[in-house]
Amino acid sequence: MNTDLSTNLLTAQTALTQNSVQIAVFKKAHEMESNLLNSLMQTALDAPPAPPPGQGLKIDRQA
Repeated sequence: MNTDLSTNLLTAQTALTQNSVQIAVFKKAHEMESNLLNSLMQTALDAPPAPPPGQGLKIDRQA
């Protein structure tokens, strides 16, 4: 009886630890994705504006 109880407690503790690790990994992955998205958004917002219509589309070789 004592062996069964200790085995059950050990199994429950192991499952709790595994779940805690999974949650920690998920949170870290989410944090890393958020940082990447913020970095990409900042890069996109800091990019120079597009040229006005009619400029930059063709190369003028007659000049």
